[in-house]
Amino acid sequence: MPTRIFALAFLMFCALLSGCGGKNDPQVALEAAVQQLQDNLEAKQNSAVLDQLHPQFSAQGEFDREWAQRTMLLLFMRHKNVKVLALSKNSFVDATYSEKGHTEAQVAVAGAEGLIPDSARHYSVKMEWWLEGDEWQLARLSWE
Repeated sequence: MPTRIFALAFLMFCALLSGCGGKNDPQVALEAAVQQLQDNLEAKQNSAVLDQLHPQFSAQGEFDREWAQRTMLLLFMRHKNVKVLALSKNSFVDATYSEKGHTEAQVAVAGAEGLIPDSARHYSVKMEWWLEGDEWQLARLSWE
């Protein structure tokens, strides 16, 4: 269970992929969505994270939005502080299908009751984003 909890946090960390402004530029908007996801995770904003998940969200090909919600609640209850660090990241809009975006990242997720982390994990994460209207929503998440 701890691996799943940190995996979700890791997913959220992927949000740290930078982005600022540029609603008209799909690449910039995708990067902003990733950053917003990270910010929402670190701020423990369950509902804001869920708003960023596509209605057909799937993690590891078997977990759904309800799983994501339960996992976040458990993570946020277990750790007063949650940090997501992107060790490396790459986001790009699909060249053949412009309504799909992808993020690949190496992420470290740490949880703590105080200033010093009491748990930390490293993940290789892949995210697939779908453009719904003018908003990128996380549709697929996988990690190792």
